[in-house]
Amino acid sequence: MQTKYVLTNSDVVRIVSAAREEALKNQWAVTIAVVDDGGHPLALERLDGCAPIGAYIAPQKARTAALGRRESKLYEDMINGGRVSFLSAPEISGMLEGGVPVIVEGQVIGAVGVSGVKSDQDAQIARAGIAALA
Repeated sequence: MQTKYVLTNSDVVRIVSAAREEALKNQWAVTIAVVDDGGHPLALERLDGCAPIGAYIAPQKARTAALGRRESKLYEDMINGGRVSFLSAPEISGMLEGGVPVIVEGQVIGAVGVSGVKSDQDAQIARAGIAALA
């Protein structure tokens, strides 16, 4: 049998707190979502001023990163590169930059998705949240 790492509640709180801090430092109104390795929701926080749609987009970006075991930007790049048939991939719909997997010792144990500002800024916030686990 193998040992499997999992995100604990305290891990999720640290991720959301650090991501929120990064967003507020830059005055970015975003939604932050954290999911487990199966894409199941663990946390969602929509900051004041973020458009309501962010509460739908951020979890999908996180779910895409968790299930795909890679940043959601890679799917966006594939589609923009002409592989539009990937839009029909089952179970993932957040194929925009801003979903980042949480990786521990080579294992994807969850992901963070952020929505509300430019896609690279969303990813910056997600990475700041994940960095809090180090």
